[in-house]
Amino acid sequence: MPKLALIPPHDHHRHHRQLLLIFLLISATTAAPASATTNYQVFKEAPQFYNSPTCPSIHTNGMCCDQAVHVAMTLDTAYLRGSMAAILSILQHSSCPQNILFHFIASATANHQHFRYTISRAFPALVFQIYPYDSKAVSGLISTSIRSALDCPLNYARNYLPNLLPRCLRRVVYLDSDLVLVDDMAKLAATPLGDSSVLAAPEYCNANFTSYFTPTFWSNPTLSLTFSGRKACYFNTGVMVIDLQRWRAGDYTTKIVEWMELQKRMRIYELGSLPPFLLVFAGNIAPVDHRWNQHGLGGDNYRGLCRDLHPGPTSLLHWSGKGKPWARLDANRHCPLDAFWAPYDLLQTSSALES
Repeated sequence: MPKLALIPPHDHHRHHRQLLLIFLLISATTAAPASATTNYQVFKEAPQFYNSPTCPSIHTNGMCCDQAVHVAMTLDTAYLRGSMAAILSILQHSSCPQNILFHFIASATANHQHFRYTISRAFPALVFQIYPYDSKAVSGLISTSIRSALDCPLNYARNYLPNLLPRCLRRVVYLDSDLVLVDDMAKLAATPLGDSSVLAAPEYCNANFTSYFTPTFWSNPTLSLTFSGRKACYFNTGVMVIDLQRWRAGDYTTKIVEWMELQKRMRIYELGSLPPFLLVFAGNIAPVDHRWNQHGLGGDNYRGLCRDLHPGPTSLLHWSGKGKPWARLDANRHCPLDAFWAPYDLLQTSSALES
């Protein structure tokens, strides 16, 4: 008879928690580098979400089904709590949640075993893959920016998505980890890209575009002419619909890297991974309604002050900026809009684990 059968029924949950804690201890001491062996978070299991009767059947073999909705996100320990909330919000508001396939990018040195276990425990039916990202190549290209968190090599993984994801994959929605959806992801994924656009994103043409680049850039005619003939507007790279095949055909990763190499020689911008995207794509992207990126809810990059929503409807709330909702809620210094993030928080408190 299996040993588990000897455990009294009322002790099953306690036994499961003990097994979980043992697993975390083992994975922390054997599978992770020393820098990532502490402070693992434990998450509750999310509800199971099922397709509506009208959803098409998909085949998930190889993670490349064209009929599926493909979502790409990065995974790291610091933002894992945000990633879990984002996943839950996507599934909860989808009419065909079982048709969403997740593609996670994690540092090659991260504890992939722990990420895989954590996600599978919280979302047992989720179809996903984790892809290793070797940040050595980009590390030498990163210039210091106005906020140290923006200099994390994983922030630059989006530059290499077409190289990291399967070549059979045609289209993907890239999302940051500090957001939640309150609408059906399939609507965003179906954004028309027209005849030639590589990506789609909400544009903000009322933003001061010149402020994203230094006087050195604008005073050099060779550089400033980059935007000649383009109605270049700011867009936030935390929400993008990307045609991976067009990206590969145009070798846009190389174009982005060339601007980063120039930045190392002569400082032409101040803000992390965003400006190279603007230099390559601004003015040539397909439009997306602003409702799909109510960004800036984390405040500015210095102080993280509370922000209000932009006018109009909301399908996606994005805490870009310094302030993250989980940190502010933990510190009991939350902003009013952080209340929209809280219901998606799956973090299991230590008191719940011990009870």
